[in-house]
Amino acid sequence: MTPPSPSATETAAGPRLVEGRGELSRAVTQALRSGGRPVHATASVLKADPWGEDLQLALYLLYELHYRGFEGVDDEREWDPDLLRLRQALETRFLHALSSELSRAPRSVAEAFDPLLVEPVDLSGSLSHRLETQGELWQLREYAALRSLYHLKEADPHLWVVPRLTGRAKAAMVAIEYDEFGAGRADRIHAKLFADLMADLGLDPAYGHYLDHAPAPLLATVNLMSLFGLHRARRGALVGHFACVEVTSSPGSRRLAKAMRRCGAGSAAEHFYAEHVEADAVHEQVVRHEVIEGLLAEEPGVEADIAFGCAATVLLEDRLATHIGQAWDQGVSALRSPLPQP
Repeated sequence: MTPPSPSATETAAGPRLVEGRGELSRAVTQALRSGGRPVHATASVLKADPWGEDLQLALYLLYELHYRGFEGVDDEREWDPDLLRLRQALETRFLHALSSELSRAPRSVAEAFDPLLVEPVDLSGSLSHRLETQGELWQLREYAALRSLYHLKEADPHLWVVPRLTGRAKAAMVAIEYDEFGAGRADRIHAKLFADLMADLGLDPAYGHYLDHAPAPLLATVNLMSLFGLHRARRGALVGHFACVEVTSSPGSRRLAKAMRRCGAGSAAEHFYAEHVEADAVHEQVVRHEVIEGLLAEEPGVEADIAFGCAATVLLEDRLATHIGQAWDQGVSALRSPLPQP
């Protein structure tokens, strides 16, 4: 006899479901609230801006069903065939836009990663450099609120690649993830350290709390990880994404730790980034020499996918930095709506 599935009220409540920002995201929210199918015009997916608020929020909401879900939404909706069909159509649109932007991107690991191993002379476009040298406390709060959509589930999307790896790559990936999840200590899980950072900044550390504030360029950076993680065919791209994050993390974290200290953000706020300076410097070596090299030894055919994952990560991070920088240059919030004062 098959046991009954738990109802939404019998499971831990997820974050609050936000309102849609267009036809597609409204179709998703209404379907999740009603328990019905997502109702939208078939042509609306093809017409949707792949970088826009509507498509990116719709994707984020659908992906979140594979993480913690939403308050009041039945956990069974994670595998709802109608929602999965819509998600596939949105993913296809997103991937096509990425491929078009990256048509001339590197196709080898060396071409993709070698430029990232050298600190650029000109840091004028670097968001972490801007925050280190001239950032204000309100900007650090905005940056943390935005990044919370990833950091409060830090390392979760990368775990999906573990059962798809073997040998050296698998062992090394698990070793890095062990560190990310606190090396056996709940108080040292990186998501917990980021929640402590948020508390120091007077932000709400609840999972997904700032989704409604997050603009499309931020949602795209989180969606990229979920897209790669949920598809076995994208395992190389997920490794490329993960490696890109680890390779670029240590210098940026050092600058952000200084920014937190200079602005008096608090010891927990500084500690989160200080922790990543040393840890990610080690992780960089492991991911390049064990995860990537180990994967290529087993599956040399995924090299172009690894390079694509790296290039896509750089592309979306640059788009986000441009969005935030342009807003701050005008003295306005980079969020869809400003944060309340702490």
